[in-house]
Amino acid sequence: MAIAIGDKLPEATFRQMTGEGPQEVTTSDFFTGRKVVLFALPGAFTPTCSNKHVPGFIANAEAIRAKGVDAIACVSVNDAFVMGAWEQHLGADGEIVFLADGNADFTKATGLEMDGSGIGFGTRSKRYAMVVDDGVVKSLTIEPAPGQAEETSAEEILAAL
Repeated sequence: MAIAIGDKLPEATFRQMTGEGPQEVTTSDFFTGRKVVLFALPGAFTPTCSNKHVPGFIANAEAIRAKGVDAIACVSVNDAFVMGAWEQHLGADGEIVFLADGNADFTKATGLEMDGSGIGFGTRSKRYAMVVDDGVVKSLTIEPAPGQAEETSAEEILAAL
């Protein structure tokens, strides 16, 4: 069963690329005491993710933070090296925290995984966006089709904040 509004995020460990290499970041460490916009997508360097979804959050990061959001994070079932390279490629410049869920532990624990094996992706995350306040889901939108980023766009999240 998928996570729902009012649920606490499950405990999981992400990896984040830093200047010293991949560092572990737990959900408790990242979400406790903060208001975070978390969005997930099927994969780094994929067309919709790279050309539409992430660039919208980069462009709207300042406006989102002005609404009282402490951090914006992107999670994907990719390793920290891929996520770090993608962050640099997109020129995110620290506007968004890129969290690698390489084994899909967080994704599976939230019940938001999808089977992308038909296109060679294996287990991936559904495309979604949520607002998390002190580790509790306050809003959650799941995109009906993985190749679209309409309902989970930065503009939609910003309008809902």
